[in-house]
Order: sequence, then structure tokens, then C-alpha cells
Amino acid sequence: MNGADLPAINAALNGLVTVLLLAGWFYVRTGRRLAHRNCMLAAFVTSSLFLISYLYHKIVVMQGINTLFPGPPALRIPYLILLVTHVILAMAIVPMALISIHRGLKERFELHKKIVRWTLPLWLYVSVTGVLIYFLLYQVWPKR
Repeated sequence: MNGADLPAINAALNGLVTVLLLAGWFYVRTGRRLAHRNCMLAAFVTSSLFLISYLYHKIVVMQGINTLFPGPPALRIPYLILLVTHVILAMAIVPMALISIHRGLKERFELHKKIVRWTLPLWLYVSVTGVLIYFLLYQVWPKR
């Protein structure tokens, strides 16, 4: 494994977060609180591993150099909109997830429900768009 492998690993971590979030949602909807809690904690740990790996890739491997969009010029603006919304919401998810987890673990379920109505769909958006961005940059239009 080398630094070039990290984008694929990061995409896999984001994909795993998506699966864990959906499983956690399923479990809470079917009354399986312990399974829900475990999935959500695993999603947070996996997201944290992603963040560490992503920052390592950006800072150490890429040395702060951004990956330019290699696709057709006509798709540059839609891609940038996707990227900007992904980044902004990724930053917002950190405090939202921490508050959601704290309220859930403290069994403050009414307050927990109020924030997770926003946290879950935004976190899903971030995890899914992270995988999509990877595919666009490294699979659909890879650098030659």
C-alpha cells in the first residue's frame, strides 16, 4: 500500500459509513436500540478513520496540492457545486454527530430525535457524495 491507494481506501470508508448509517436507521425503526447504537458508533469511528486518512493524504502525500477536476469543462460547475456542498456539510456533520451521539448515549431521546432528523440525511449525503467524488476523479476521468 502507498499514498496512491488512499483515495480508494477513503472511498471504501465512506461507503462503509453509508452502510452503517442505513443499518442503524433500520435498527432504530425496528426497535433494536443496541444494534442501532452500535452501528451509529461504528459509523462515527469509521468517519473518524476516514478523516485521519483523508488529512494524511492531503497533507503528507499530496502536500496540499488539490486534485483538479479532469472531466469535461461543461461538467466543471456541477462538479464544483457537488464538491462545495460535500465539504461544507462534512464540516457541519462533526458537531451534529457529536451532539447526536451524546444525546443518544445519555438517553435524552426526545432531544436526540430532534437533531438526528437533520444529522442522518446530511451525513448520508456527505458519505454518498464522498464516494461519488472519488469515482468521478479516479475512475470516470482518471489522470493519465
